[in-house]
Amino acid sequence: MPDLTKPVLLTGASGALGRQLTRALAAEGFSLRLTDILPFPDKLPANARFVKADLADGVAILREAEGVSSILHFGGVSTDLTFENVLGPNIRGLYHIYEAARREGARVVFASSNHSIGFHERTEKLDHDCDMRPDSYYGLSKAYGELMGRMYFDKHGIESVFLRIGSCFPEPVDARMLSTWLSYADLCRLVSACIRAPKVDCSVIWGASANSRGFWGKDARAKIGWQPEDSADGFAGQLGGKVSDNLVTERYQGGIYCAAEYSRPSPSPKDIFGA
Repeated sequence: MPDLTKPVLLTGASGALGRQLTRALAAEGFSLRLTDILPFPDKLPANARFVKADLADGVAILREAEGVSSILHFGGVSTDLTFENVLGPNIRGLYHIYEAARREGARVVFASSNHSIGFHERTEKLDHDCDMRPDSYYGLSKAYGELMGRMYFDKHGIESVFLRIGSCFPEPVDARMLSTWLSYADLCRLVSACIRAPKVDCSVIWGASANSRGFWGKDARAKIGWQPEDSADGFAGQLGGKVSDNLVTERYQGGIYCAAEYSRPSPSPKDIFGA
């Protein structure tokens, strides 16, 4: 059972999702420690402090994690970049997060991604125990992160929730997001539930709102008592036909990340749309 009187550490606090979480969790009364490699661009809530820190600096991460109940790990590279760009923050940085969690006995809420399973086709309905099929070095780092969390649970008993976030934006902007969209409000409620849940073990939750066109099915949301309240369905009329002309993008759940540097023969329209 987490001690909710202890602070919560949020990495990546200066990013779009980190800023949303800061506002929402501070309003709920959590004491927040915020870190990022970039300055925090907003006014700090009264119950939050910010320290600039690099995930590559293990000592700084250990210092900021001292005495926390949970680490919300939203820091690191968040887009499709080269292996060298991803390696430091998303691989070594994640190790520093889990070592801090081990020392403090803290729960980790890890911002994983749909790109860890991006090469599944859009016709598939996936449950949380599906095969990892990363679509990029970024997606590969998220798959690695889930495996690291599993190891720390099996070896050290460190609880984790892996949030396989779909597309978290103010509104969906294309047809793919009618399946993958996660509203800011649903994200904030999800993370709050992850912090508050009495027991999470090592769990996967699909980070998507209640979209009827969703690609994803069973997960561990009942364990933390969360259900999404928003939906992309209201945008279907304006976005249903908003697709790209790239057949690889349209075939796979990871979309454009799958198509980047794709060197196999491209699929035919029949592969995607049928006869």
